[in-house]
Amino acid sequence: MTHPVQKTVLIVDDTPENLDILKEILTPHYRVQIATNGRLAIKVALSPNPPDLILLDVMMPEMDGYEACRLLKEMDRTRDIPILFVTAKSEMEDEIKGFELGAADYLIKPVTPPIVLTRVKTHLALHDQKKHLADQVAVRTAQLQIRNIELEEIRQEVINQLGRAAEYRDNETGLHVMRMSRYVRLLALRCGLSEPEADRLMSASPMHDLGKIGIPDHILLKPGKLTEEEFATMQTHCDIGYKIIGKQSSEILTLGGVIALTHHEKWNGCGYPRKLAGEAIPLAGRLAAIGDVFDALTSVRPYKRAWSVEDALDLIRKEAGSHFDPRLAELFVGLRSEVVAIMEQYQEAE
Repeated sequence: MTHPVQKTVLIVDDTPENLDILKEILTPHYRVQIATNGRLAIKVALSPNPPDLILLDVMMPEMDGYEACRLLKEMDRTRDIPILFVTAKSEMEDEIKGFELGAADYLIKPVTPPIVLTRVKTHLALHDQKKHLADQVAVRTAQLQIRNIELEEIRQEVINQLGRAAEYRDNETGLHVMRMSRYVRLLALRCGLSEPEADRLMSASPMHDLGKIGIPDHILLKPGKLTEEEFATMQTHCDIGYKIIGKQSSEILTLGGVIALTHHEKWNGCGYPRKLAGEAIPLAGRLAAIGDVFDALTSVRPYKRAWSVEDALDLIRKEAGSHFDPRLAELFVGLRSEVVAIMEQYQEAE
């Protein structure tokens, strides 16, 4: 049968007689450490074998008990150690000051053994319970964090698969949404958005063409130029995607709906489906428009060759102020090396 580890109590007092009295009371039940001043008490508390509880005299030279208590409660390693003041000062103001500094209790001199043992036992038990609860909270928090990470990964994979669903019907490989969403993140950061904001945009962007699921194959897969009627049908994919996503409590899904609806709007108001213009187009849609067009231009399709990076950036530059937000277009053109790095990381198989 194992016995519980004996607790350690640090007695701090500059008077030998007081130390002897408390040591005699506590030694049969606890390991006892001694300090004759506040500075030594702090040194012992910071040692590899710190006390489980401190009995701290108030009236000491150089550094009184109040100051020692204040310093101990300021340090991460010692702030949780229960401190019981042992003092002849019994005025209410003195007790209030001690409690405000973080003391757990007061023992009034002259002390009596039953009271000392009861108070020490009580506060050690309370400290153990508090530590046990804190450990349980820490374990549970870690478990929840792991679970949240797993849920986040699942959620993002579902969003990516939604984005790819439309691509599989459009004879694309799935890498378009990977590149396009990373272009959007890159540009979002360059235009001044925070990392979390840019990450949310990257997470939502794969849903931009989700509405293509609702476009008939004879239009979606037509190798030649679309008729006016066919193009009008193709334009409905923005509304279809927005309706598929619907109203959601998820910020990322809501953002995905905005991108699905507005990524074909143009700065000059000649886009679709709402013919929004300028800053009436949500920023998410303006960012997605540049990332989507650039990747479409630089990707091989059955009906076209891939444009060079330079030619695609030239078009982005020329269309600034008509198709694209001029400020965002200028910023994107200035990101050439970073854009090429993304292209190389997510390049199509030969």
